Order: sequence, then C-alpha cells, then structure tokens
Amino acid sequence: MYKILEKKALGPGMWYMRIQAPLVARRAMPGQFIMFRISEEGERVPLTIADFDRQEGWVTIIFQEVGFSTKQLGRLEQGDHILDFAGPLGQPSVLDGFKKVLCIGGGVGIAPLYPQIKQLSQAGASVSVIIGARSKDYIILEEEIKGLSDSLYIATDDGSYGQKGFVTDILKDLITKQASKYDLVIAIGPLVMMKAVADFTRAFAIPTRVSLNPIMVDGTGMCGGCRVTVGGQTKYACVDGPEFDGHLVDFDEAMRRQGMYKQEERVDHFCRLTDQGGGSK
Repeated sequence: MYKILEKKALGPGMWYMRIQAPLVARRAMPGQFIMFRISEEGERVPLTIADFDRQEGWVTIIFQEVGFSTKQLGRLEQGDHILDFAGPLGQPSVLDGFKKVLCIGGGVGIAPLYPQIKQLSQAGASVSVIIGARSKDYIILEEEIKGLSDSLYIATDDGSYGQKGFVTDILKDLITKQASKYDLVIAIGPLVMMKAVADFTRAFAIPTRVSLNPIMVDGTGMCGGCRVTVGGQTKYACVDGPEFDGHLVDFDEAMRRQGMYKQEERVDHFCRLTDQGGGSK
C-alpha cells in the first residue's frame, strides 16, 4: 500500500499528491509514468511522474478529475493509501547535450514538463517555458517553473491571465518575430496543441518532442491499446514512449483513436454512478 504523504488543490478538480513510494522513486526519471489502482476492483490508470526524491522515497503526481478513477483518487486524503502504484514505466527523457530548449505545456501537461525543466536547468541549459490553460484557475506550477527557467510566458484561452490566446501564438512570436533559436522544443498537452506545435516547428527544422498518453490498460506493452503510428511504424506509448519525435507522429490517427470509446466511457461512468446510488434514474 502506498501512503499519501501530502495532498493539495491546484485548481478546479486538479490535485497534487506526494506518494510514499521508495522503490519507484529510486529509479524514476523525467518523462516516465506510473500506473495506479485504488482497489482490487479498480482500473489501472497512467499518470506521469511530476517530481521525485530518491533519498526521501517519494513521488509526486498531478492529475485532473476527468473520469471515475481520477475522481476516486481525488476523494482520498493525506494519510490514505493507494493499493497499486507501479513504476517507473516508459522510457526516460533524453535531455543531455542541449544548450537552449523551449518547453511548452498545456493544462495538466504542465506537470510532466516540470521534471524535465528541472533537469535541464540543473545541467546548465538555457530553458524558456510557455504554459497555457483555458483560464487562470488552471495554470499550475507557475512559481516552481519561474524559479528554474530563464523566461516564462503564459497564455490563457479567455485572457484571464497572461496573454490571451494559445501557447502556439507565443511560440510563433518567439520564432518569427524575435528570431529565437532552440536546440529542442518539448511540447506536452492536448493532442491538438502538440500537433499545432509540431506542424509549426517542422517548417523551421527545430527538433520537437511530444509526450503521448493514449488509452492504456497495463502499461507493459501487452494489450496494444496505446499503439500509435510514428514515422509510419506502429509504436506503443507505454514501452516505446511516451515521448516521440513530434514531426513523425500521426496525430490525426491518434486523435481518432482517442475518441473511439467516448460512448462506452459515458455508459460506464453512468453505470458506476447508478450502482453507487447517484446519477439520474
């Protein structure tokens, strides 16, 4: 059982949790993820590792309540335990050798960006960061990132904080108007955001890395549910990724697959609610 050492709200339905998991922390690297399961009857859900401490033996996760399991997780409190917390899974980020990097995070995608910014900064790289969300309430880790980056830009869809618009608006301004040059762009967030970033940087031949989070069942490459097409080849996000060359990812296919089970997810969520005495009847 994995103990919740700390829990705090970051925004509407968004939570930070620090979990006691010494074996996971011992081997964790930026870019990797864990699979949690709250109970024997629960489903396995992947969450990217947001931070870790090898000596103290903890791992942090940041998540938004969007489905049944993340809502269950959000109801747990400090001192409660999670049944399964398996990891670290996936391939770690390759961050050595870069001198100037632009990191772009959207929504909850800001969380897995943080440990990469941290490692790049500690290695002496110049790191610029763009983060965006629908409104100010959903901007997370601003102060933590500000302390590690050379420059931080913020965009919100509704203009409630930072620049009104999208992260790609700031990206285009940096590249075209300010003539900024980068060894690498890292983008993590919604598929449509990562696609827009990759489409833009391709024209400037800027290496671009994205992190994919398709449907996963076991996180070990056995189910095939997280398959994606990269450079015309089938890859599995859980064992080959989750990070891939953004210029080679078939985003259109990934977005089609992401929406394949929307109806089943709605039915399953309704059934779980009615089983527990909630929902409409």
